[in-house]
Amino acid sequence: MAPVSRCDIAVIRIFSDDACMAMIGKDGEETIAFQLLAHRGYAACYPENTRLAISAAVDAGARCVEFDIQLSHDRVPHLLHDEDFRRTGNSTKRIFDLDAEQVAGLGVGEPGRLGDAFTDVRAPRLAEIVEDMGGWPEVTAFVEIKRQSLAHFGIEVVLDAVLEVLEPVLQQCVIISFDTAVLEETRRRVDRPIGWAVRTWNNSSRKIAEALQPEYLFCNVNKLPAAHEPLWEGSWTWVVYEITDWGEACQLAARGVGMIETMAYAEMHAESGMTR
Repeated sequence: MAPVSRCDIAVIRIFSDDACMAMIGKDGEETIAFQLLAHRGYAACYPENTRLAISAAVDAGARCVEFDIQLSHDRVPHLLHDEDFRRTGNSTKRIFDLDAEQVAGLGVGEPGRLGDAFTDVRAPRLAEIVEDMGGWPEVTAFVEIKRQSLAHFGIEVVLDAVLEVLEPVLQQCVIISFDTAVLEETRRRVDRPIGWAVRTWNNSSRKIAEALQPEYLFCNVNKLPAAHEPLWEGSWTWVVYEITDWGEACQLAARGVGMIETMAYAEMHAESGMTR
């Protein structure tokens, strides 16, 4: 398929379960479909990886949400992308050095990005999100286990902690990671889909994907090959992040990307219902 430009998108409309469809080509001669995934919740307008961001995404229509997991010193899973609070809370403290009670005392309102609007927001325990998920049976959570926690505690400890907490809503979850070993162990323990995040686009990574056969392959849009080069073929669904432009999303879908991960969930969802 030739590259798709914004002017080639004839009709776009929203379907159920986050499925978007676009008729492309000047005469709308071809159809592409993809899903939207809320990256760290509705993180464009709310502090990432927080209960507020996740619920805002769901309220905006999200049926697929992604968030990151790190463990505190007492092995309690929390939603947090980095190993410390420098970026989200102006604190150099590492979550590995704090127990859950101490984590609850640190703000994650991202003052550098969002100012003082969310000074009372804290990093939620995974158990809190599981409680919320119980009320959202239609929502699928893509749960990313971060490599820093795996390196600090080991695969067994982290997976024990995460799977135990997720158990009530495990059927709504996909476990994802940059670490293939934790994904392989996940497969041995539970019958749930997995997603591997590709760090480097090269032949070695392709061979890893072919051996692992994950249900989902994640990749940063900046690491994809040139538009004229094909994506790796396989039974997996390609998930590409971070996308906030509807035209770019449609171009990626035309290349075979089945899921678009975005922090600007509400804006992308709204635009998907527009007619061009």
